[in-house]
Amino acid sequence: MALMRMVAMRVVSGGAWSLKRGRFSAAQRAQTIRAFSSLMSPPSKAVVYENHGSPDAVTRVIELPPVEVKENQVCVKMLAAPINPSDINRIEGVYPVRPQVPAVGGYEGVGEVYSVGSAVKDLSPGDWVIPSPPSFGTWQTYIVKEQDVWHKINKGSPMEYAATITVNPLTALRMLEDFTTLNSGDSIVQNGATSIVGQCIIQLARFRGIHNINIIRDRPGLDEVQEKLKALGADEVFTESQLEVKNVKGLLSSIPEPALGFNCVGGNAASLVLKFLRMGGTMVTYGGMSKKPITVSTSSFIFKDLSLKGFWLQKWLTSDKAKECRSMIDYLLCLAREGKLKYQMELVPFDNFHTALDKALGKLGSQPKQVIKF
Repeated sequence: MALMRMVAMRVVSGGAWSLKRGRFSAAQRAQTIRAFSSLMSPPSKAVVYENHGSPDAVTRVIELPPVEVKENQVCVKMLAAPINPSDINRIEGVYPVRPQVPAVGGYEGVGEVYSVGSAVKDLSPGDWVIPSPPSFGTWQTYIVKEQDVWHKINKGSPMEYAATITVNPLTALRMLEDFTTLNSGDSIVQNGATSIVGQCIIQLARFRGIHNINIIRDRPGLDEVQEKLKALGADEVFTESQLEVKNVKGLLSSIPEPALGFNCVGGNAASLVLKFLRMGGTMVTYGGMSKKPITVSTSSFIFKDLSLKGFWLQKWLTSDKAKECRSMIDYLLCLAREGKLKYQMELVPFDNFHTALDKALGKLGSQPKQVIKF
């Protein structure tokens, strides 16, 4: 019960804990009394964690009481929210930016406006919205936040794409645009090509006439995986073992040497990206799934003049990019509605959250992106 009060009061206070366990201040008692005569949210069901640790051990689903919807706030009934690797890292306590515990999980998602405060003018009940930039606490059935948190989107957007459009597709778009000028006929190379970011890079590059070279790990069902990536627009798909040759560029036939590479794996997979890059090329690292370091030869710096850079979407989003972010999200959702941006996901009922979590943790083998449907 103490946890329920703490989480509920955090929502009411806009994110800062205002309640000590079991003790109300006079101001808080007055606020609670006023709430009974105010617009209130429905009770909410939420995935919470009181301590950092393994997500399957520290998360649980609880009922939260109604909270007040203030004049500039919007109550949103969540429709869907994904389980991203960064969500898992936040619960583990290893992600650089994370909410104070106890906390509700989740960072992106899509919902429908349920009710609005008296001063809200631009949103109405029934509108579809996403938190933009993303906001902590999307793994719950109802959320109350300030109106400027929410971005209204086209209700014709596929729900699962609206729920997942920010973290992965936006990362792909920004990386293609932020590090070097790419023209039609140029090429890029990436590892982790089966990830959602990887799939989005393939498709966005294809739209722009940019060739793409893709590196994947050796695995069962390899032919099927290669065909799926080529159906999305991949020019070349190589396994790491296929690239154990002295001159990887000899495998490219008519594709020019890449100017830009993307690394989300590290270790040997990152070294393979570097081998493909042309003189003066750039490799951008946005993840480290293998948890192995990137090793770079001296000759890569001296004789090839390669550049190594990093990309972290959350840092980009906090650099006064909210308006730009929303226009890009609208563009990406337009592609999704037109069937021009696709990636594999699995919609899972909220009641089956912990099964979805096990899949996201890799306990059940390779699985598509898990998206919770509320």
